[in-house]
Amino acid sequence: MKLLLIADEESKYLWDYYEKSKLENLDLIISCGDLKPEYLEFLATFAHCPLVYIHGNHDMKYQKQPPEGCICIDNALFTYQGVRILGLGGSMKYSQQDLPFQCTEKQMQKRIRRHWLNLKLSHGFDILVTHAPAKGLNDMSDLPHQGFACFRDLLDQYQPKLFCHGHVHLNYGNFPRIDQYQNTVIINAYERYLYDFVQNI
Repeated sequence: MKLLLIADEESKYLWDYYEKSKLENLDLIISCGDLKPEYLEFLATFAHCPLVYIHGNHDMKYQKQPPEGCICIDNALFTYQGVRILGLGGSMKYSQQDLPFQCTEKQMQKRIRRHWLNLKLSHGFDILVTHAPAKGLNDMSDLPHQGFACFRDLLDQYQPKLFCHGHVHLNYGNFPRIDQYQNTVIINAYERYLYDFVQNI
């Protein structure tokens, strides 16, 4: 399954310098948040494959203008071509305001607990899609960019094949694009990344 992973910054390569060949032969586009709805709509229109997304911490615009033709998998277990995808958007709460796509560690744990039955019935999941990283796995020390410890717990318990996230821009520092944690490949989806996902047989 050929995946296009995107997050945080609209790709000029795909949008400003669009060519049909750049979006051919994709099976699924996964947005890890903080992208303009118009950009997602553009990709969904010309890629001829589904585009799924979760919310980034700056995606308040989606509340009034959700990207048309795209599938929100935030707080959902979504299955596509037999691949089970768990979506958990947002970032660590760092604002004094009550903003929709920021939450504390305890609030994220509560969100995850709501999926226990679905995860049990589906025997886990194959791909974890988040905006924030997991704590201690290429996150940052400042509160806005700290990762969630409960994401790491999910990786420990379910051992998904792929974990993709955004939020920590690669130009913030010397962060790896791709990493490994136990049996899980971790990809920072900043701007764009093509990944060939091989399903379990």
